[in-house]
Amino acid sequence: MPEDSASKSSIPVLTDIVTEPASDDGSDPRAVETLIAELQTELSASAFALTEQVLRAAFTEMEAALFEQITARLRQELPELVDRVLRERLAGDEEL
Repeated sequence: MPEDSASKSSIPVLTDIVTEPASDDGSDPRAVETLIAELQTELSASAFALTEQVLRAAFTEMEAALFEQITARLRQELPELVDRVLRERLAGDEEL
């Protein structure tokens, strides 16, 4: 039985582009979903970049503050430590 062109064109073939009918408001739902996905990706990437930037700045500030605290503590405590060790050692040498 020969196929007529009307029945042949009504069955989509893998090489044919199949489109969904446009919705009543004129917008394509696939385009909206694609736009939402693109916006989610862009917002996520921007938020991650901002988070990374803020964290790096915070770590740099914390590192500088810790360096200052440690340096100040060493300036204060090292002379006392050296003095105590020297006195203990010299007092021990005098007993010999």
